[in-house]
Amino acid sequence: MDSIFNLKDINSAAKTFLAAVPDYKVFAFHGEMGAGKTTFIHALCEALHVKDNVTSPTFSIINEYNTTDGSIVYHMDLYRLKSNEEAVNAGVEDCLYSGNICLVEWPEKAPEIFPDKTVHIYISVIGDEMRKIEWQ
Repeated sequence: MDSIFNLKDINSAAKTFLAAVPDYKVFAFHGEMGAGKTTFIHALCEALHVKDNVTSPTFSIINEYNTTDGSIVYHMDLYRLKSNEEAVNAGVEDCLYSGNICLVEWPEKAPEIFPDKTVHIYISVIGDEMRKIEWQ
């Protein structure tokens, strides 16, 4: 499936996306640097009612957020990792199989550790304020 949205409508796009994938927990975000992966994840966290401050986990690799209903959402950025083994050692695999929602940037850095039921999202820039997301 796919969706095109204006950045000013990103919160609505995030809600629409979540409604389309209600039975999934692991989301792998692909896209060029600057395509808007972190920005879209921030909107998803808002739609998921995350009560913590959502920040990029580029250096921490894994951020854990709490939602208003007591659930946990993991936000991961694998950009600095060089292998599946590094991801496992960092605790990424534990998060992916925890049953909690996982939002992962740069999944291609450790592709072998993702569960079969992972939704892969591809974000691309189609204009200054326009983005396209495709998922499978």
